[in-house]
Amino acid sequence: MKNEVKVFAPATVANIACGFDIMGFAIDEPGDEVVIRTSGKPGVRITKISGDEGRLPLDAALNTAGKPLLSMVEKFGITCGIEMEIHKKMPLGSGLGSSAASAVAAAFALDRLLELDLPIKELLNFAIEGEQLASGSVHADNVAPCLYGGFVLIRSYEPLDIIKLDVPDELFCSVIHPQIEISTRESREILPSEISLSKAIRQWGNTAALVAGLLKSDYELIGRSLEDVVIEPVRSQLIPGFSDIKRAALESGALGCSISGSGPSVFALSKGAETAGKAGLAMQQSLLKHQLRSELYVSKINLNGPRIIELN
Repeated sequence: MKNEVKVFAPATVANIACGFDIMGFAIDEPGDEVVIRTSGKPGVRITKISGDEGRLPLDAALNTAGKPLLSMVEKFGITCGIEMEIHKKMPLGSGLGSSAASAVAAAFALDRLLELDLPIKELLNFAIEGEQLASGSVHADNVAPCLYGGFVLIRSYEPLDIIKLDVPDELFCSVIHPQIEISTRESREILPSEISLSKAIRQWGNTAALVAGLLKSDYELIGRSLEDVVIEPVRSQLIPGFSDIKRAALESGALGCSISGSGPSVFALSKGAETAGKAGLAMQQSLLKHQLRSELYVSKINLNGPRIIELN
């Protein structure tokens, strides 16, 4: 058995416009890192948090990365002590699955360190426990793509049914993260509790067509399907200049553009790296008109999920 492991888990884009709470995909960067080592002291201890010092609890039971470890220790009767460092490489409230990345990194790291060899679905259930601490509800549209990699569809939560989708070879993502913060809990509170049948039908059609577009590598169909008539109209009001950002992406050739998760990050999908780069820069430039700076990330869809950086 090894003594220490360092793991990276990627950021994710959830909802993907029409797929609220049921679709998501992973990107190459940013992401979170955790270091887990065995210890002579029993229990789970978080010894260090960098990147968001003072904002995240060191108490494992209250931390999105600590909660999965506590559950794994209890279920499998792990007797050695576990120490963890958390290195946040993306901000809280970014809409890029920060809490999910920490939860996934922790569960994945402990599984590899102790050679538990758990099925991926069982690891997912542990990671979801951590994500629930941050959002206040059970949803897997960040956790699942972070752990599985690629595009995922959550067909059902009871029972949990995860489906990996094909990813077209030339599909690229541009994400800008405005330097503001939106709480996942708060952004869920403003959502409508009911929608009209006509909106539901339109949303279902887009969701089904997006899946078809991915499976057929039909880029135009993917673009036509990236329409959200339920969530985006409400949440976009929290993002300064959202309509300008979206217009800039589409005028630069992006297939479609919408809010990443609960925001404030905004993503665009494009065919090819060159178009994705142009769309990302145009999105950033449009935000400057609203006196907001942002970080830009451009990458293919991350098909691998978490990865081991070091194992000693």
